[in-house]
Amino acid sequence: MSKKLAKTVVTALAVLLVGGCATSARQLMPTPTLYQFPGGQPVFDRIDQSRQTPDLDLLFITDRAPPTPSDFEAHAKDTGPLLYGQGRARHIAFGSAEVSITPALDWNTLREQSQLAERTRDVNLELSQVRQLGVFPEEPYRIYREDDGRVVRDRAELARHFDAKAELEREVERRLEQAPKKEVLLYVHGFNETFATAAFTAAELCHFLGREQVCAFFTWPASSTGNFLTSYTTTTESADYAVAHLKKTIRILANSPSVERLQLLAHSRGTALTLRAVQELALESIAAGKEPRDQYKIDNLVLLSPDIDVDIAGQQITSFLSDPELMTVWPEGRLPRVLQGRLTIYASPEDRALLVSRILFRSRNRVGQLRPEDIPDKAQRYFEAVGHIDVITYEGKRSDLFGHSYFITNPQVSSDLIQLIRYGKQLGKPGRELIKTSRVTWEFPVDGDPAR
Repeated sequence: MSKKLAKTVVTALAVLLVGGCATSARQLMPTPTLYQFPGGQPVFDRIDQSRQTPDLDLLFITDRAPPTPSDFEAHAKDTGPLLYGQGRARHIAFGSAEVSITPALDWNTLREQSQLAERTRDVNLELSQVRQLGVFPEEPYRIYREDDGRVVRDRAELARHFDAKAELEREVERRLEQAPKKEVLLYVHGFNETFATAAFTAAELCHFLGREQVCAFFTWPASSTGNFLTSYTTTTESADYAVAHLKKTIRILANSPSVERLQLLAHSRGTALTLRAVQELALESIAAGKEPRDQYKIDNLVLLSPDIDVDIAGQQITSFLSDPELMTVWPEGRLPRVLQGRLTIYASPEDRALLVSRILFRSRNRVGQLRPEDIPDKAQRYFEAVGHIDVITYEGKRSDLFGHSYFITNPQVSSDLIQLIRYGKQLGKPGRELIKTSRVTWEFPVDGDPAR
C-alpha cells in the first residue's frame, strides 16, 4: 500500500470514528460475566428499598462552556437537555445529571434483565434532566495591588470560591448519607464524547457496581464534531486545559469529611488528563511532606484504553522517584505512596482507534495497545519493585466497532473491572483468574469461558 493510500485509509477511519460514537441515547452495556444467570452473583444484594429506583442520579463536575449555536445544530437530531457544549469554560460548574431507563421498567424487571446474557426486554439509557447546583468564579481569580505595592487576592472572589466549594462538599455529603459505601467513583471520559455520552458510561459503571458509591463524572470539552484533525488536536489541548480543574475536583472530593476512598477511572484521552492531574497532586503533597495516599484517598486508579505515549506515561508514574531533591523533607530512602490500592492499566493491541493517534503523534507506542513483550524486562522489574501496578491485555474479538470501549462492551473485561473496584479482588485470586504473562502483566484467556 502506498503512503498516499495509507493516509487516505487512516483519514477515512478517523471520519468514521468521529461520526460513529456520539449519541444522546444508547442501550445499557452487556451484562458482565460474573452476574450472568445461571449461577451469577447478584447485582443488587444489599440495596435499600429507598434506592430501588431504575433511574440514576449522578454528580457531575465540568469545565464545559454553555452550548453555542453549532452545538445546538449538532444536537438537533437528539433528545434530552443540552446545558453544556464543546467549548472551554473559564470556571468549574457542578450539578446533578439524571439518566433514565427507557422504556420504563419496574425495579424487579430491571434487576432481572441486568443478569441476563441475552436480554428479553429493551434496556436503554436516556439523559432526562440536568441541574446545575453551583459554579466557581471565573478564572483567573481577581487580584489587586495595594497602596504599598503588594499584590493580593480579591476577598469577595475568594468568598465566592469557598462558598462554591462548601456547596459541592455539602452535595457530596448528602449523597454519601444515602450510599452504602462511603466512597466516590469518579469517571473521566476521552475524545469524541458529549456530556450525555459521558453520563451514560458513568451510569452504566455505577449500575453494575451495585449503586453502592456516590457516582460522579468529570466532563471536559472533548470535541465530538467537525474535521477529525482539528477536532483531535483541539481535544488534546482541551485535556491539558482541564488538568487544573480536575486537580481542584479531586482535592475537594477527597477533603469532603465523610469520603473514605476515591475510585478514579479514566478512558482514552482522559487517561492523559487524569494521570497528569494525579501526578501534580502527588508532587504537591510530597513537597509539603505529606503522604499523597492519605491526603487524596485515591484507592484504585484505572486507565482504560489509555491514549497516551508509553514514555510519557512511564515518566508521569515514576517522576517523583527520580527527583530526590523534591523529597528533602522525607526520611532518606523512604518513598511515599500515591495510591491506597493499585494502578491498573487495560490495553488491547486490537484497539484500532489508537492507531490514528499513534500516527498523528508519531508515537512509538500507545499505552492502550501494549502487549506484554512491549514492556522490557528492566521496566518490568522496576514496576514490580514499585508494586501495586498491573497491566492487563485483552486480545479477544472486538466487541465494539473500533475495539476501544471493550471495558463496557465486553462482559469478560467489565467483569474483571467490577471484581477489582467493587470486591477488591487481586489478580490471580478466584474471580480474577487471568493468565500471568510476566512480572506485572496479565492477559485474558481467549478461548473458553472466563472464570467467575
